[in-house]
Amino acid sequence: MDINNFILAIVILKEDKNKVEAGSAPVFYAEDDEELEYIAMMISRLTMSMVHDLGNGIYILVKH
Repeated sequence: MDINNFILAIVILKEDKNKVEAGSAPVFYAEDDEELEYIAMMISRLTMSMVHDLGNGIYILVKH
């Protein structure tokens, strides 16, 4: 595995927090879909990473 490709953060709705377990990446909880997208966008800009929507209400931020 290339060390340059890794998950920086996970962003999820509070109501879906049972879908993700805490691990090596920080988990950010949002109140609604608008805040979910905003948090993901801001972290992406600050860390120069890419946001990936897994399609089940979970966004992951990956540094490529």
